[in-house]
Amino acid sequence: TQRANLSTVSEFVFVGLSDAPEIRLLLFVLFLLVYVATMASNTVLLVAISTDPHLHSPMYFFLGNLSLLDLLCPTITVPRMLGALLLEHKEISFPGCLFQHFSLIAVVGTEVFLLAVMAYDRYVAVCHPLRYPSIVSTKLCAHLALGTWAAGLLNSLLHTCLVFTLPFCGPNKIQQYYCDLPPVLALSCSCTRSRELVTLLVAGVLGGSACVVTVVSYLYILLEILARNSPGVWHKAFSTCGSHLTVVCLFYGTTICTYVRPSSSYSPRWDRVVSMLYGVLTPLLNPIIYSLRNKEVKRALKGVISQVRRAL
Repeated sequence: TQRANLSTVSEFVFVGLSDAPEIRLLLFVLFLLVYVATMASNTVLLVAISTDPHLHSPMYFFLGNLSLLDLLCPTITVPRMLGALLLEHKEISFPGCLFQHFSLIAVVGTEVFLLAVMAYDRYVAVCHPLRYPSIVSTKLCAHLALGTWAAGLLNSLLHTCLVFTLPFCGPNKIQQYYCDLPPVLALSCSCTRSRELVTLLVAGVLGGSACVVTVVSYLYILLEILARNSPGVWHKAFSTCGSHLTVVCLFYGTTICTYVRPSSSYSPRWDRVVSMLYGVLTPLLNPIIYSLRNKEVKRALKGVISQVRRAL
């Protein structure tokens, strides 16, 4: 039969970002600088949170988890992309693609749940400030953090099993610079509609639940601000929630554009741009957003930088 004559795919090939050598070199330098800046900013923020006693609170504990995710997310995709740009090494083995896909979906999923947990933390801080230490205890923080990581891993395991148990026996060129869900699904030589529906349903239920928690938390915060109607309450609330709200909008905007839609609307060129926003730029912007809007973080970062200078 025709199917018997088709060989099983043992490796995939990334289409890449550009074939022009001069543009490839420019992109390599650009993404290398962005990657180094992302690693440096998130590492410094993690060190600041772990070493400064003033930052040993639930909000900064969750922010530390976010920084760890922002270290992992570009590390899963960017080094291989840099290798493809510089050395034209665009191949990835089937197990390598599976692992990259699993790792990335796990990190993205964990971040969705973590942002919801951080929204709940901000709700308690604004609406129940006197009871905040007793409600958001160290034990609860640990359980919530473990829960977000476990949920992210289980969600990724389900998605990866749905995608990589499909038969791949024809084209092997991935229209992306990493093993993303839509372009890998598009290469399967069987009908993927039922698995697409399950993937969308699971992502919709889990992501939707996290989104509802985030939106409801901010609705309660808004109602609390309107009920108080005291001088300076808007400024205080924005200083408490502004950074997180900015990060939420940035993250949800880019991930929804990438994943929450059927594969029939998939556009390789547009998806490469959008995936760079959440996979490369967002991890760089997150620590900057929190640093610019938070005096405690600024002070801690200055302390870490001065220690590094003295050591050098």
